[in-house]
Amino acid sequence: MRDEPAATVAGFRLIAHDTVGSTNTEALALARGGLREAAWVTARRQTAGRGRRGRSWESPAGNLYASLLLIDPCGPELAPQVSFVAALALRDALREAAPVLCARLAFKWPNDLLLDGRKVAGILIEGERLADGTFAIVVGIGVNCACHPERADFPATSLAQAGAEVAPDALLAALAPSVAARLAEWRRGDGFSAIRSQWLEDAWRMGETIRLRTPEEVEGRFAGIDGEGRLLLETADGGLRPIAAGDLSPPDRRRAEEGDA
Repeated sequence: MRDEPAATVAGFRLIAHDTVGSTNTEALALARGGLREAAWVTARRQTAGRGRRGRSWESPAGNLYASLLLIDPCGPELAPQVSFVAALALRDALREAAPVLCARLAFKWPNDLLLDGRKVAGILIEGERLADGTFAIVVGIGVNCACHPERADFPATSLAQAGAEVAPDALLAALAPSVAARLAEWRRGDGFSAIRSQWLEDAWRMGETIRLRTPEEVEGRFAGIDGEGRLLLETADGGLRPIAAGDLSPPDRRRAEEGDA
């Protein structure tokens, strides 16, 4: 571990490791152990990285693996909103670190960032009520800086493949203040309407026909997201069906083998 008591990034405590199983797991362990301040936990590589629904997250050296521990940022019912806050902050950071990518980024519901239509980053939100009643949220962010998996459930890419050389430490230096700014804008949920509007402006397949695996497959028009972060699917009869979780794809995309970028 490369932790130093005084190490900080954008005012957050920084706990940096060379290798861990999962930065999310490490951050939650710190909260269970009594840490009651916001902190970033990073690693050069992970041996047990994970994505949504328990999928593995390939974690070789050269990419960004970072988790932000937040103590009582909101109640459990608002935790899904944090994914959209983090997504905007990550896009802000990438635009700063690699301006050439500005027009090539898009949000894929519920928690991915696409570059040229391919997955370049993912966000995993985990919350837990601790023994003393405190509610902790961990925001896990993985970015394919130098490399990406060749086989995944959704086509993947990396910053390097797209022509942007961005080191993980440099990206974190841009990301930490961006997250702080977006959390301030969000205001523990009071500012989610503005967050949602900005996210939807660059949402992948917004207004188009999509397929969702929930786990059954359903199709309809992507009509937006509601105040809880659920995708609103316009069905054939014109009704709106809120979807809390699922895998989104175009209706004609051939399914690849299970995995995660």
